Amino acid sequence: MKLSDIRLYLFDMDGTLYLGDRLYDFTAELLRAIRESGRDYLFITNNSSRSVQDYVRKLARLGIAATTDDFVTSSQATAYYLKQQYPDATLYVCGTQSLKEELQREGFTITDELDKVDCVVMGFDTELTFRKLEDVCRLLSARDLPYIATNPDVVCPTEFGSVPDCGSVCRMIENATGKTPFVIGKPAPLMIQLAMEKMGVTPRQTAVVGDRIYTDIKSGLNAGAVGVLVMSGETTEEILHNSPDKPDVVLAHAGEIIPHLHN
Repeated sequence: MKLSDIRLYLFDMDGTLYLGDRLYDFTAELLRAIRESGRDYLFITNNSSRSVQDYVRKLARLGIAATTDDFVTSSQATAYYLKQQYPDATLYVCGTQSLKEELQREGFTITDELDKVDCVVMGFDTELTFRKLEDVCRLLSARDLPYIATNPDVVCPTEFGSVPDCGSVCRMIENATGKTPFVIGKPAPLMIQLAMEKMGVTPRQTAVVGDRIYTDIKSGLNAGAVGVLVMSGETTEEILHNSPDKPDVVLAHAGEIIPHLHN
């Protein structure tokens, strides 16, 4: 396949367009060139610790102008799924205040009163406390409640290395309760499908660009889109070689897309 055939680029963020609070040198030029070529892009992220508004503000600090319409997040996809499956549920959210507020804006009731909970939602919680872990264990051990995780990522990349992400906390909960969640974010195809529907493109006109095979690339493959792996983040040559899921395209970094935009 040819990258010049792609009409919509779906970009992972951490490890793909920036790392921590450092924008990669090519990012601004890449995003500008995509739009100037008549193509489009959206940002897709499994990181549910921030709201869309938080991401808009972060990108502004890094010098990238964006609006809320430029994003599809695991938080948004989780809200979409909950509306479809559990529209009237009262939620216990093991997540940040930003995640709670985003779900509240979608009409959900959030509670810490365990006897009123209908559904447990696990996010990437940078405000995690032992009390939250204990609450989740109590809920899942005592009752057969729906248990939803925003994303399966084991770690989140930072400028100094990595920190535990939602998937790592879910593993702790599984060790304690034996319960595993239904996972919304990448590698599930829902976020990619929502983005394609929003922009009116087909899977083969869509590229998912990211630095992780097991989330970014696999979500694209699961949705029938083109998987573009960049080696600027988590994936090493050894991980790529050993992975059963193979990207359609491998680039050193996302900036290598730019020459294909002029064809």
